[in-house]
Amino acid sequence: MMCYYRLFVLLALSSFVVESRHLKGNSYELSSFHRSRTNATIEPKIWAVLVAGSNGFVNYRHQADICHAYQNLKNGGVEDENIIVFMYDDIAFDIENSRPGVIINKPDGDNVYKGVPKDYTGEDVNVDNLLAAILGNKTGVRGGSGKVVESGPNDHIFIYYADHGGAGILGMPSGVDLTAKDLMNTLKKKHAAKSYKSMVIYVEACESGSIFEGLLPKNMNIYAITAANANESSWGTYCPGEFPRPPSDLDTCLGELFSISWMEDSDIHDLRKETLDQQYQLVRRRTAVDDMVGASHVMQYGNKTIAKQFVFNYMGANPKNDYYSPSSDDDSSLTTTPSIVSQHDATLLHFWHKFRNAPEGSPKKTEAHKLLMDELSLRKHIDESVNQIISVVFGQEKVPEMLNTVQSAGNPLVHDWDCFKMLVNSFKKQCGSTSRYEMKYSRAFANMCNAGVHINHATLAITQACSTNSPPP
Repeated sequence: MMCYYRLFVLLALSSFVVESRHLKGNSYELSSFHRSRTNATIEPKIWAVLVAGSNGFVNYRHQADICHAYQNLKNGGVEDENIIVFMYDDIAFDIENSRPGVIINKPDGDNVYKGVPKDYTGEDVNVDNLLAAILGNKTGVRGGSGKVVESGPNDHIFIYYADHGGAGILGMPSGVDLTAKDLMNTLKKKHAAKSYKSMVIYVEACESGSIFEGLLPKNMNIYAITAANANESSWGTYCPGEFPRPPSDLDTCLGELFSISWMEDSDIHDLRKETLDQQYQLVRRRTAVDDMVGASHVMQYGNKTIAKQFVFNYMGANPKNDYYSPSSDDDSSLTTTPSIVSQHDATLLHFWHKFRNAPEGSPKKTEAHKLLMDELSLRKHIDESVNQIISVVFGQEKVPEMLNTVQSAGNPLVHDWDCFKMLVNSFKKQCGSTSRYEMKYSRAFANMCNAGVHINHATLAITQACSTNSPPP
């Protein structure tokens, strides 16, 4: 009889372990079991907000990154009702996509587009909807699924953004861009509402460190990692002509170095045993900043003690990785840094390869040549416009100072964020482009505001310059 009793107990315990290994209802059953027995606490949930801030096939990599992140979360047991996806959704069936309905994030990768929720697409991918979704403000969103982060005080939030950026701003495909100050105000409101336990933010963008530098307090239980510091570019990878290169039918970069590094790590590692700091260190090393000219510094901001927690708390964990071994063959790829291309040059690379690969004398060759020349002309137009704006407002002798002044470490980019927001969004409206080349000059507008520029004078100069310097038709 005692043997049967012991067998019964063993089977019961085994069943409990198997059931509690998974994220039922997006909650941590195994880790929260003891807490619920002793403290009667509500089981925590994971909430995720994934944002691709661009559109156009030329920016393929950003939406590919976001789709890959969704697959990581989904495989980790996070439910769709807790994952909010912002993506323009215009590349999977774009005429340039030779694989309709398919998006890949690395040369031999699977289709990461499959099953991705279409929460906010097209014009609904905008600053107002994003900030309302983070705050859990259902009445504040317009269009889309209406899904928002309805988190509670025990929940964990993961936010991942991928796109073009500039000093103090993150790009959005519709309307105005997101400034660091507006994001920070939203995070402070979220914290004041006591609607999360802790939050992790990953940002893939040029000069992404400027979003948090001197702005993110350590007492808000938010830990942020950025692809670059406040002054440098982030990098595209799996690009045409580079190694490893995308399939020959895709003349565009498939991903970005920071993003593919943390996601490819998450693809194979047991995230119940890997801390956020371990993932940060792996990503930091893979960017090979010490070995590659021009590579970026992956940065940490906010409450760094959160980095001691397991990645599982914010992304779930794929049961297939339970028996991951550090000696496995897959792990070698995580120590190899692929070739990289500056975010600012990825558009030019795309158009150049379209031109080079088009048959000689064909209409495609003519069209590709026009696209390449138009992009070069647009960049010249933007360069000349910025030079003219500064010259009109401050004088030609001040151009180098406005372009090159950098705030010292630990200080925010700008003092007057309203001035900055007005100027960068005015410049986007007047001189903006799909390639978002103009974002490289956001620091100049910050320096103009720091120098006490008169806003009306500056916006008038922007309008005149952008309409004078013969942009391409």
